[in-house]
Amino acid sequence: MTALQLMLAYIADLTFADPAWMPHPVRLFGWVIATAERVSRAFAHSERALLLAGTVVAFLVSAAAGIGTWLALKGVNKLSPLAGVIAAIYLAYTALSVRGLDQVGREVVNHLRNGRLENARSSLALIVGRDTRDLDEPEILRAVIETVAENTSDGVVAPLFYLALGGVPAGLAYKAINTMDSMIGHKDDRYLFFGRAAARLDDIANFLPSRLTAGLVVVAAFLLNLRWRKAFHVVLRDASTQPSPNSGYPESAFAGALYIRLGGTNFYGGRQTQKAYMGDAERPLDLDLFQEARQLLYATSALMILVAAGVIAILHGVV
Repeated sequence: MTALQLMLAYIADLTFADPAWMPHPVRLFGWVIATAERVSRAFAHSERALLLAGTVVAFLVSAAAGIGTWLALKGVNKLSPLAGVIAAIYLAYTALSVRGLDQVGREVVNHLRNGRLENARSSLALIVGRDTRDLDEPEILRAVIETVAENTSDGVVAPLFYLALGGVPAGLAYKAINTMDSMIGHKDDRYLFFGRAAARLDDIANFLPSRLTAGLVVVAAFLLNLRWRKAFHVVLRDASTQPSPNSGYPESAFAGALYIRLGGTNFYGGRQTQKAYMGDAERPLDLDLFQEARQLLYATSALMILVAAGVIAILHGVV
């Protein structure tokens, strides 16, 4: 994939987001993962068998996504080079979610602005795993900002990272891994064994992108005249305190840049969990915060597309 093609995919994402009617590889990945789980559970009944089945599923799905994409693009290119270029741009576009992430966050915040707390809770429940039924406005805003921050890495920087290094097959393989983690990579009774390999694979895939995201957020905060020094300090102090080896990096960068505190108490299926705090509560969690979080999202994505285009130019010597 050329730098120009990647730029066009990025522009398409900013323009169209993810219309529900449009075919999307992630929906196919979701169906394959759900089917693979159903078949696996029909045969795997012990913890050891579930662990083995989940490991096989994790590697087969990610490998099939990458190899299948490569074969599909090779076949389309044989029929028509122009169609191959269009297909590559389209598939790269489906791997990105800058505007879509903004849209789901704005939907929740707009409900809050209009006093529709129950609607805000319902909309939030579609994009987070935590229980939302009893959340008040500050906690809803915390959840939104944490989601925007984490997905700035998972939905923007990481896909661009893999698209730049390995083209569309690598980008789609990453999306398959990330989809598996969101579906089965949970530490609950159902997925503790079956989803363990998927969760570990996602940790590995996001190790570098999450840290790159934190660095880009610091630069974006500088460009936006936000608290870039604080963002850098909070990343160094708090990023490694989270249960996840990766999510703390973008979240702590956002917390520092916005002068707020993230993390704390969440409930999942009625069970309380406590995450270490990130940042300092120097500013209340209010509705005005979301506009600055949006600015960080878009500025970070713009910086990453420049980095990705530069990497492609260096690796391939073409634009």
